Amino acid sequence: MQIYVVGGAVRDQLLGLAVKDHDHVVVGATPEAMLAQGFRPVGKDFPVFLHPRTQEEYALARTERKTAPGYKGFVFHTSPEVTLEQDLIRRDLTINAIARAADGTLTDPYGGQRDLALRLFRHVSPAFEEDPVRILRVARFAARFAEFTVAPETMELMQQMVAKGEVDALVPERVWQELARGLMEAQPSRMLEVLRDCGALARILPELDALWGVPQPEQWHPEIDTGTHVLQVLDCAAALQLALPARVACLLHDLGKGVTPAEHWPAHHGHEALGVPLVEQLCQRLRVPTECRDLAVMTTREHGNVGRALQLRASTIVKLLERCDAFRKPERFVQMLVATECDSRGRIGAQASFRDTPFPQRAHLEQALAAARGVDAGAIARACGDTPQQIPQRVHQARVQAVGAALPAAAADAEASPESP
Repeated sequence: MQIYVVGGAVRDQLLGLAVKDHDHVVVGATPEAMLAQGFRPVGKDFPVFLHPRTQEEYALARTERKTAPGYKGFVFHTSPEVTLEQDLIRRDLTINAIARAADGTLTDPYGGQRDLALRLFRHVSPAFEEDPVRILRVARFAARFAEFTVAPETMELMQQMVAKGEVDALVPERVWQELARGLMEAQPSRMLEVLRDCGALARILPELDALWGVPQPEQWHPEIDTGTHVLQVLDCAAALQLALPARVACLLHDLGKGVTPAEHWPAHHGHEALGVPLVEQLCQRLRVPTECRDLAVMTTREHGNVGRALQLRASTIVKLLERCDAFRKPERFVQMLVATECDSRGRIGAQASFRDTPFPQRAHLEQALAAARGVDAGAIARACGDTPQQIPQRVHQARVQAVGAALPAAAADAEASPESP
C-alpha cells in the first residue's frame, strides 16, 4: 500500500499558498485492507475512505470510462493493479495531477510543475471532454488564480464540449455549486470571462450573457458595455469581501438591460422592473438558495431608487423601507445598499472612473432606517384603542415624520435626477 497526497494540496503548496484540505490516493490496496486499518467508507460511486484520526479523504487509485452524457455517466474501476500514473491521467488539469509521497518526492508525469511556472490551465488528456463539470472548474480556478490563463488547446476543447451539448446535461445543483464557489473567489469576473470565451455562459446563464454588446449612456457609464459593467461590479463586491448573497445580487442586478428595446439604447429606463422576472426565473432554474434569490430580486428592483435616494421625499423613503421589509430584516436591507454601492463604483472606462466616487446614498438610507425604527409602534397601537385598523397608517405616518426630522432635505419634493447607475 502506497499513499500519496494529490490535487489541490500539492498545487497550492508549490504555489506557496496555504493548504486547507488534503486529498490522498492509495495505490496497491483493496477496500478490505482499508477497512482492516480502521478507515471508514464514504464513497458512493467508488471507494473513498475517511482516516480514523484525521478524517481526511483517502481514495483508492482508479480508472474511469465514459458511458453516458453528463457528468454522472461514468464507470469506475479500482484494483491494486491500478498505477499512480493511471489515476493521475484521469484528472482535469496538469496542475492538479501532481502527487507527493510521504518522503516529499513528487510524481508529475504530465507536466504540472511546468504549467504552474507558465501559469497555464492545461487539460491532462482528451478524457477532459468527458466531464462537463470540468468547464465550470476551470472557470472557477480562473477566478481564484487570476494570473493564470487557459491554454489555447484546452479552450478549444471546452468550446467543442459546449458545441456538442455536454454542458446542457449538467444538473442545476452542480452548476450552482460551482458558480457559488467561483463568486466567492478573489476575482470572480475571470470566471465569467472564461465561461463566455468557451460559450458556456450562454448555455447556463443566457440572461446574463445577453448583457454583452448592450450599450449604456457614456456620461454615467464610461465602460459603456453592460457586460463589462457587471464584471466590474462583481469584482468590487469581491474587493469588499461581501457575502455570497450580495455577490449574487451584484451579478444579476442589471439583467433587465438585456431586454430593453434596442431603439431606446443607450437608455434603459424601467430596466429594474424588467429584470425582476429574469432574476426569478434564473434563480428557480438553478435552484438558488432563498437568501440569495430574495436579495438579488430586491437589489434588481430597487437599485435605481437607492441611486436616487438623496432626491426622495421622506414618505417615498419609508415606502421603500416597507417594501423591502427593512424593519424586520435590516441587515438584508443594508446588504442591498452595499450591493448598490458596488453598482455605483463599478463604472470604469478609459476616459473616466466612478471607482472612488462617494456614495452618500448608503449612509442617507441607513440613517433613515435608524430613524424609522426608532418609532414605538407598540405605543401607537395602544393609543389606537378600539380602532386597530388605524394602526398601520399611523405607524407609517410616524415613520415619515421621524425620517423627515432626521433628514430635513428628504421632506422636500423629489427632484428630477439622471439615470441611476
